Amino acid sequence: MHLPSGEALDEIAIVESQVAHKLMEKFWPGPLTIIFLKREIVPDIVTAGLETVAVRMSAHPIFREVVRKLNRPLAAPSANRFGRISPTTAQHVCDELSGRIPLIVDGGATEHGIESTIVQVENGMIEVFRRGPITDEMLRPFGEVREQTSSATISAPGQLPTHYAPRTKLIVVDDLKNFSPPAEKQIGALCLRPVAGVVDPGLPRPATAATKAPADFATMRYLSKRGDLREAAANFFRMLRELDAENLDLIVAERVPEEGIGAAINDRLRRAATN
Repeated sequence: MHLPSGEALDEIAIVESQVAHKLMEKFWPGPLTIIFLKREIVPDIVTAGLETVAVRMSAHPIFREVVRKLNRPLAAPSANRFGRISPTTAQHVCDELSGRIPLIVDGGATEHGIESTIVQVENGMIEVFRRGPITDEMLRPFGEVREQTSSATISAPGQLPTHYAPRTKLIVVDDLKNFSPPAEKQIGALCLRPVAGVVDPGLPRPATAATKAPADFATMRYLSKRGDLREAAANFFRMLRELDAENLDLIVAERVPEEGIGAAINDRLRRAATN
């Protein structure tokens, strides 16, 4: 649920943790969702029958104005069909939900690209249910951080083993140059930046390249040619959608460095590749 103001939190949630208060002071409004015990006023349909509710305050000026004028907490899920690639532009929402919803407000492309970080605070421990723009490194000054590992109960969005998935089969590799795509298959590649030894089909072929390079791909997307992980996160879902629209036989994605927001990108890749 999205709040019009910090004062509205007490209407819907029971807040007992000082650590949670410090996180709100630091990161709200912004891409941090915090799970609290809910109050009875929150309908079960909003929380899938759970006794907890995930709460945040958006930093987007248009959405903040909508919630402010409503002046009530608002349940607002992501604008994509269940399990599919998250939208980062109004066009993505149109591609996904055209004919299913009456109105789309174009607020521009999302700033962070990937969804909010989701945490729950218990006994001073910050448990990360979904990695996102607010990284472990940013959370550690406020308490011990650990990743939620139990998959027996789904407590928050984005915890399903299969999620954010393209229609095209996707596999994840550690090193793109060690993958040899079969010649008869149309295979696309997704990686952080250009990889030495991998020929980009969108660029002129180097004079020194073999006539048939084993690491050739039908098409490639670079999340950030300068290797910036924040830029990579902002581009991630858009580029995954572009590859999914290319009528490929397979998408091969190379893991990014497991640092900062890179851990959140790798989490999305792992879930997108799980069948």
